Amino acid sequence: MQPKIEIISPRPDPALDCAAMGKLREPLGADDCGLPLALEVMGERWSFMILRAALNGVYHFEDFLGALGIARNILSNRLANLVTHGILQREQMADDRRKVEYRLTQKGVDLLPAMLALRQWGEKYGLGVPSNPVLVDKRDCLPIGPITMRAHDDRVIAYDDLQWLDRDEVGKAGSDCCGPGPEELPGLRV
Repeated sequence: MQPKIEIISPRPDPALDCAAMGKLREPLGADDCGLPLALEVMGERWSFMILRAALNGVYHFEDFLGALGIARNILSNRLANLVTHGILQREQMADDRRKVEYRLTQKGVDLLPAMLALRQWGEKYGLGVPSNPVLVDKRDCLPIGPITMRAHDDRVIAYDDLQWLDRDEVGKAGSDCCGPGPEELPGLRV
């Protein structure tokens, strides 16, 4: 008698199956998606760590080295990449033209919500507790709230409240999802 072999594949969280997703399906090969573009710039650990240091007031090459414990060649490469992509700008110091500072651009500052969302995720699922020091609102000195998704009218919305629409359908209630159907997504349970 042949032994019975059963192939067991990991089942995703039932909350994430197709029915729970509603109509949240995006064409994954889309050329006009911002995520691959963002990952091209920021998609590795050291870029995020350099950005975190810059957001905390580190400006000089040697200070980045000391704060991060990163190799000189990697730091040099990542700083050049962040400058090339407009996240940081390189400024010569007025008092010593041989020294430079790396300052955040507005494009770099605009990454702060993404950084905070990742930090909060890491606190929730990694550390299990809030990090120290705690980021607070200057006015009240109280911790910032969770980074959330918000609708056009500022309502906090959840995953189940989302769907993808073609740009021409935005604002038209009852429009169908523009993404691929379940039959086009291998492995998606319906």
